[in-house]
Amino acid sequence: MKMMRHALFAAAFCALPLAHPATASAGAVVGQPAPAFNLPDANGGQEALSSFKGKYVVLEWVNFDCPFVGKHYGSGNMQKLQKTYTGKGVVWLSINSSAGGKQGALDATKASALVKEKGAAPTAFLLDSEGAVGQAYGAKTTPHMFIIDPSGKLIYNGAIDDRPSTDKADIATARNYVQAALDEAMAGKPVTTTSSQPYGCSVKYR
Repeated sequence: MKMMRHALFAAAFCALPLAHPATASAGAVVGQPAPAFNLPDANGGQEALSSFKGKYVVLEWVNFDCPFVGKHYGSGNMQKLQKTYTGKGVVWLSINSSAGGKQGALDATKASALVKEKGAAPTAFLLDSEGAVGQAYGAKTTPHMFIIDPSGKLIYNGAIDDRPSTDKADIATARNYVQAALDEAMAGKPVTTTSSQPYGCSVKYR
C-alpha cells in the first residue's frame, strides 16, 4: 500500500506515463554496438562516446525535478554509485534530454550548479536538449540506465533497480541492476540481468 501511494503521487507529479511513445519501439539493443554520440557538457566542452572506447561506460538519464530521480539523489544512492565505479575506472555520463521549457530542462550554467549542489560525481554531465541521443537509445524514463562494455557493445538497458517507487527506504532492500551488471562484467562473468523495465518520469522530449 505504501509503495502504491508513492507511485501514484509520483505519477501525478510527472503527469506523464512511464514510457514515451516516441521511444517505445526505438533504441539501443543489448549485444549490439551502442549508438555513437557527441554532446556538450555542463563545463562548456564536448564529449564523444568514441573517446571512451576501452572502458566501461554508464549512461544515466536524469531530470532533477523528477521524484524518482530525487529518490536516488536525495538518499545519496546515485552519488555513491558514481563515486564507487568512477573510482574503478568506469566512465559515468549523466544525460539530460529535457527540451527547453519542459520539466527538468537545463542550460550548462544551471546544470553545473546542480551537479555541485547535489554532490553528484559523474565523469561528465551532458546536455541533449534536442533529444537526439535519448531517441537513439530509446531512453524512456528518468532514471533510465545503460551500460556499454570496453568493446563498445551495450550490455545492460533498463531500470537502476527492482523497486519502482519514490520511497528512499526501498533502496536498502532493492536489487541494483546497474551495480550487479558492472560487478559481473568487470569480473569477467556473464551479466545475469541484461535488461529490465525502466521506471520513473517519462523523458521530456520536444
